[in-house]
Amino acid sequence: MHCLFVGAGSIASSYADGLAKSELTLAGVCDLDADRAETLAADHDCPAFADLDAALDALDAPLVVNLTSHAAHAAITRTALDAGRHVYSEKPLALDGETAGELVEIASERNLALGCAPASVDGPTQQRARRLLGEGRLGPVQLAYAHAHVGRVTDWHDRPDSFLSIGPLYDGGVYPLSLLVAWFGPVDRVRVADSLNPWPEREPKQPAADSHVESTLAFRAGPTVRLTASFYAPHRSREFYGLELHGDDGSLSLDNTGRMEPESEAVQYGGLGRSYTTVPPQSPTDARGYIDAVDDLAASVAAGEPDRRTARRGAHVVAVCNAIETAAAEGGPVDVSSHGVTVPDETQSTATTASDDHPLSVPPIGFGCSRYRGDEYVDRKASIATALDAGYRLLDSAELYGNEFRIGELLAAPGSPDRDHLTILGKVWRTNHRQEHLLAACEGSLDELGIDAFDCYMLHWPEAWAHQGRLDRLAEKPVDEQEALTFPTDDDGEIQTASIPLAEAWANLETVVERGWAETLGVCNVSQPQLETILESGSIPPAVIQIERHPYQPQSELVEFCRDHDIAVVAHSPLSAPGLLDEPVLAEIGEKYDLSPAGVVLAWNATRGVAPIPSSTTTDHIVANAAAVATRLAPDDCSRIEDLRDPEFSR
Repeated sequence: MHCLFVGAGSIASSYADGLAKSELTLAGVCDLDADRAETLAADHDCPAFADLDAALDALDAPLVVNLTSHAAHAAITRTALDAGRHVYSEKPLALDGETAGELVEIASERNLALGCAPASVDGPTQQRARRLLGEGRLGPVQLAYAHAHVGRVTDWHDRPDSFLSIGPLYDGGVYPLSLLVAWFGPVDRVRVADSLNPWPEREPKQPAADSHVESTLAFRAGPTVRLTASFYAPHRSREFYGLELHGDDGSLSLDNTGRMEPESEAVQYGGLGRSYTTVPPQSPTDARGYIDAVDDLAASVAAGEPDRRTARRGAHVVAVCNAIETAAAEGGPVDVSSHGVTVPDETQSTATTASDDHPLSVPPIGFGCSRYRGDEYVDRKASIATALDAGYRLLDSAELYGNEFRIGELLAAPGSPDRDHLTILGKVWRTNHRQEHLLAACEGSLDELGIDAFDCYMLHWPEAWAHQGRLDRLAEKPVDEQEALTFPTDDDGEIQTASIPLAEAWANLETVVERGWAETLGVCNVSQPQLETILESGSIPPAVIQIERHPYQPQSELVEFCRDHDIAVVAHSPLSAPGLLDEPVLAEIGEKYDLSPAGVVLAWNATRGVAPIPSSTTTDHIVANAAAVATRLAPDDCSRIEDLRDPEFSR
């Protein structure tokens, strides 16, 4: 779609930089400063104009991108709408709520698309924070603190007059306001507000509007928010554009509501009584380009459904800013509706989307819950809680680990992710392959975890051993008793096996699905011939296999076989092979991607479509491991890692 840029100032280059990867083409540039218009137009081989009416008459450009100064936005948008053009406007949509509402109404009457910045609402870090809200981690959110420290515009902008004339709300405050309105819906009223005008006397340019504003806002269906917007506080201050949400069950911190780029440490979650833990991305994320929001608007036009949602949100944000100014001048409270604009008719959904059509949605990384570390058993409750805080949503449990009841306590605690956002694997131990034992084991594990069904229930090993009794709460039993129950031996000290063929054990496992105790089934520590036996004999195909997989034992053929049969692969013990993390190849590749050797191994698994399940016990490693799987390695680097394969490797 052809578009016309109106305004060729510094922000225009940020929009123009994305055109090469956009579906849009720049048909022309218009600016009152003819030299600025010509400079930008020359870079894109299009005509330049100093008069908007002339540009609209001359160009076949159905979309106008309004990048003018703050005070000019509304008039330019109205002119373009009157000319039958779709419009995307830089923030703010207008400087008063009534005018902003009129623009939305004009667009609606003429069935035109109207969009409004900031596009950062859909940025990668904002979306990561939104997912935490959608998972129910915070519970009801009752308080929030938002900052918009724009800083001394005279220091960083070549034409600061537009900023100084309108104050920090309309340039900076719109970032946290837009995000909060997208998440929580409209603001009902401004409870209280104040403004003042601190500014260095030495500055030749002085603000025409107050340079610092503070307010308390009451959202209709959300938190009470303290908002600070300032041209005086430096934009490199600690708060900057930060946002903190505090709920009944936990807190969330977002370091920059205006950030457009991915940033691993931008989002943090703190459960009740626990410190903030970084929640890194677990898949590759791209920066949100300025032009992306314009592309989205153009796509709505092409689909025959011209979008006006961001404009309605922008109009409401303008009304909130107006109400803050009124409260600062006259005292509060002030109803936002008194500023003559309709509130947004919808907020941004906080639901997550399914990743694919696989029978089980397997997150990119899981957390191993085994108690066995090195040569001893350890308590894992604290590290599992940290993993949940850091965003792990795949928990690898097993009756052998003996700590399902402790995991259940975490899942039942305030601030735990909603069950729908967790993938929980369970495993029946090899002494319980007979049907009656298997069913009792599964039912007991579900009771301990406090869940209705496993996402996947698995055979821990394909081979069966002799039954020794129930394995309830092994973590509470003496070690020698644990060992006797789980590793049965005969009089000669050899493992005592049971004559239960794999096909029979799998058939017994299928009864778990028939009873509704598991959505899918799987098997661990399996070879390809054993997997083929299950596929040939079973009525329900495995959805997941879990195997030991690391560079010394990549099991590439088995992974490829599973990919061909739509079976997800989970890698246990991805970092545990002796000497693995000292490999020079891993260190060399890590330098290329800014990853530790452990991070390289995890990223390699993710690149190959395998979900690793490390079982770290320290917060730094838990967070770093989750962040590592967001990196994708080049094919040559994956091949170098797989060349470390050791045919003689065995645990």
